[in-house]
Amino acid sequence: MSKRKGKGVDDVTTVKRQRSVTADLKHPRPSSSRGTPSSTGDIGLIESITLKNFMCHRWLGPFQFGPNVNFIVGNNGSGKSAILTALIVGLGGKATVTNRGMSLKDFVKSSENTADITVKLRNRGQDAFKRDVYGDCISIEHRISSDGCRTCRLKNKSGQLVSNKKEELTAILDHFNIQLDNPVSILNQEMSKQFLHSKSESDKYKFFMKATLLEQMRRDYIHIKQTKTVTRQQVERQEESLKDLKQEFLQKKERYEKWPSFSEMKVVLENLKKAMAWSLVREKEQLVQQLQEDVEKETNNPKHQDNLQLCQSEVTQVEKTLQYIKSRVDGMRQEQESLSEDNLRLKEEVKVVSKAHKEQELVYFRALNKLKQSEKEQDLLQEKMNKARTSVSFDNYVDTEYTKQQKKISSLKEQLAELETKGSKLNQEIKNKHQALFTGREERDKLRLEERNIQVVYESKLRRKNQILASRTNKLKRFGEQVPDLLGSIAEAYATGRFLKRPVGPIGACISLKDPMLAVAVECCLRSFMKAFCCDNYKDEAVLQELMCRYYPKGNRPQLIVSRFSEKVYNIHGRKAHHPEYPSVLDIITATSPVIINCLIDMRAIESILIIKEKDKARRVMQQSRPPKNCREAFTAEGDQVFSNRYYTSDFSMAKYLGGDLETEISMLESDLENHQAQLSRFQLHVSSVTEDIISMENVLNNTIMTLKTTLASVNQVKASITELETAGEEHIDDISSLEEVAQENRQKLEAEKQSVYEAKTELDQHQRAAEDTESKYSAVRERIDQLSEDTEALKDEQLKLDAECAKRERTLKILETKLKAHDDNIQAMNIELAEREEELQEYVAKATEISPERQQVTGSTRSIDTEITRLKKTIKVFESNHGEQEQVVREYAQALALYREKTNQVRDLRRFIDQLDNIMSDRQDRYKTMRRSLSVRCKLYFNNFLIKMNCCGSMVFDHNNETLSISVKPPGREDHGVSDMRSLSGGERSFSTVCFMLSLWEITESPFRCLDEFDVYMDMHNRRISLDLLLELSERQHLRQFIFITPLTTSNLPKTSLIKIHQLQDPERVRSETMDEDV
Repeated sequence: MSKRKGKGVDDVTTVKRQRSVTADLKHPRPSSSRGTPSSTGDIGLIESITLKNFMCHRWLGPFQFGPNVNFIVGNNGSGKSAILTALIVGLGGKATVTNRGMSLKDFVKSSENTADITVKLRNRGQDAFKRDVYGDCISIEHRISSDGCRTCRLKNKSGQLVSNKKEELTAILDHFNIQLDNPVSILNQEMSKQFLHSKSESDKYKFFMKATLLEQMRRDYIHIKQTKTVTRQQVERQEESLKDLKQEFLQKKERYEKWPSFSEMKVVLENLKKAMAWSLVREKEQLVQQLQEDVEKETNNPKHQDNLQLCQSEVTQVEKTLQYIKSRVDGMRQEQESLSEDNLRLKEEVKVVSKAHKEQELVYFRALNKLKQSEKEQDLLQEKMNKARTSVSFDNYVDTEYTKQQKKISSLKEQLAELETKGSKLNQEIKNKHQALFTGREERDKLRLEERNIQVVYESKLRRKNQILASRTNKLKRFGEQVPDLLGSIAEAYATGRFLKRPVGPIGACISLKDPMLAVAVECCLRSFMKAFCCDNYKDEAVLQELMCRYYPKGNRPQLIVSRFSEKVYNIHGRKAHHPEYPSVLDIITATSPVIINCLIDMRAIESILIIKEKDKARRVMQQSRPPKNCREAFTAEGDQVFSNRYYTSDFSMAKYLGGDLETEISMLESDLENHQAQLSRFQLHVSSVTEDIISMENVLNNTIMTLKTTLASVNQVKASITELETAGEEHIDDISSLEEVAQENRQKLEAEKQSVYEAKTELDQHQRAAEDTESKYSAVRERIDQLSEDTEALKDEQLKLDAECAKRERTLKILETKLKAHDDNIQAMNIELAEREEELQEYVAKATEISPERQQVTGSTRSIDTEITRLKKTIKVFESNHGEQEQVVREYAQALALYREKTNQVRDLRRFIDQLDNIMSDRQDRYKTMRRSLSVRCKLYFNNFLIKMNCCGSMVFDHNNETLSISVKPPGREDHGVSDMRSLSGGERSFSTVCFMLSLWEITESPFRCLDEFDVYMDMHNRRISLDLLLELSERQHLRQFIFITPLTTSNLPKTSLIKIHQLQDPERVRSETMDEDV
């Protein structure tokens, strides 16, 4: 085990330990017990153990252990602890780990030379260790000699020797995750007693750290830090010595380079002086030639003039188009005004004709009702006449009183007819007023809705104006007032380590255009992605969502896109749209990070979208012929979206985020705000007027309803009087002659009323036709006015676009005129400078001719020649004063160069290694603290759950700063005494608490088997029963792990199950002999 402990920084061991702990962190419950059999339960289990001449036993075993629960039961001295000790030693453990001896020779039985231990480990499933070599079982045989030496032999299932190296055994233990010095895997008597009787909280904390291997990790980290500190100090010392070494090397190099002969150096110096003179001439000639080329290039460059003429033609064209649209708008306005007068006139005519039609309709129905009433009266009169003719006793008596009643009835009927006519008029009037009131309310609601819509548009444009004004000082405010504060919070959170990688956004703020004229097209293409943010992972997304909650209401937050960050742009060679004339969106944008480009490729496929400025060309490319390869859509400069089979017009008039002309946008917004404000004022006045009309109509309607109620009451009174008179008149005998006269009058009256109905119907039809004609004319005028309004609005929108375009072209024209003037001034300045440089060139040629009449061919630069002249002068001076042997100078220079290069490489490599180690250790320290906190929290939770099984409650407090672990327990019946620590508990209660603590550690650590020696020795039967139940419950959940429990007490009360295997050891020889003596 010493070799395994020494691998503190070994990669394999560290990975194994991290895998065992992180696996438990990911699965709070022992998920391995529910895994596949090949993952946990088939490797590392102890199949059997055999002892020979070990400690005081001549032969023990072989013990065939079950795969789950094993109880080793026996009296003191029967060999229970010897089996546990042999297991540790048989797997390569030191004697000191067993707490039963200081040396291996202590384990050899007295009077014997050697002791043998054979341990067989299960090796099955997909994770088996070299299964093709060892098979399903690995046999580990140790022979310990009396002088303390031991040999190890590793055999396969067939008994063939595979290896006898300790490294192979260490690899097997690492592969099976067997930790012999971990008390969680094997807890012997001494370790249990120390924990039970320990009063120090720091000892408990050390026990926890050792059990979870955190102590081993901490020692490894401390060792690495110490080694790093020593290495850093060595590097610093090496760097100091490297400075001296470099100085020495430079001195040797200088001596080596200065060795040329004295005469040759003088000749070289003279030639360099001549070359220096003509080199200066060459530089001046090159400068003059470059100036001449620049002047000629700028003079022959028609770019500025062509751009100016093109811009002037564009401005003229836009002004002509704008003038044409203005003339059309004026013509439509005049036509609209003319139609408005016709509309008002026809509206009044419609009202007059409708009113006349309704009045005539009322006359018609009144005559029709009167005719029906007369017909009913004639029928009643005829019935009375028939009755009178058939009467047996006919009395010629004529009652004058009856005649008076008939006259009174006729008068009341006339009065009733007038009242009914009045009621019909009132009902029709109420109906008309209801309809007018409904129309008025509907118009008021419509006006209020339009008013609210205009108010929303007004507020939206006002906010946009404020954003643009604010973006004069901070461009990020274009994307929202909250964006600068949000980015500040993101930077702060990233600085504190809340983000794994800093989010990027808004996307619109991270991109720029190669052609600003295409801003509208790009914004129409990206739309909501302009304000989106990019995150590397879902954890960063959750943190960013939390930050956004401070600045954005729910449902109105920017979009978050989660995609793994990459430092390189995707390879889209096979997916990109290609066209010889028109670029894709990917071609015209640049981004601050490849993350932005990759995100837009993923979410919007910008590599397959073309930008075609003109609408006609876009339609021709996308719709009149087959679209280019890989192209699925295109956008025009105005933002129109073009597909192969459809075309969508953009509602964008100006770029909101990528546009650079803020003043024009502000002026357009101010103009729109003024128009909307005027519209709001007109709508408010109109709404007030309509509301007043509605209130007036409601008052008139209420008065009419009251009049109708009064009329109906009068009608009921008249009907009652008529009924009363007719009932009284039936008692009299009708006069035949008078009845016939009345009947004749009624027939004449009927004929007259029929003629009246016919005339009223004829006149009603005439009014109906007139009303329909007038209404059709009015509808035609109204539709024409609406059509003109829509056309005028469309032209006004086009006019606004052209006004903006014209203003923009005029500004561009001014800029181009300024550039042309600057271009002409630049050419003039360059001609002046050219004349001055030519005069300087003549002077340099004259001086060079004096030094060297023949022109020299120079290859180096003037600066290098001057440096070489200075160096040669110094070299000659030094050489004249001091010179040495050539062979010695060359040898010393070669040795100094090799030594300096070697030391430089060593220091650089060590410095790079230390920097990498700093980053790795910082990350490891953070993970170590997180793991320690997680393990301690889970240990506390499991400990509390196990105490509840005993109806106890307690607490477990970790203090990682002071490295203490405080365990407090309240036994049943002592809840009111306050929380006490384990020192106040009885031996059984303390043992039970220890078992609970061990079970908690078992829950959070990984091991193929667990051994517990005499855990119940201090427990009463009640606590022992609860402890056994807890152990069996845990073993049932973790049925793929192996448990070995050693106890001197009876196991008769254990349940009978296939998962439990009991090994009953025989009593020691002295106990058997005493028993035999007693029997004798």
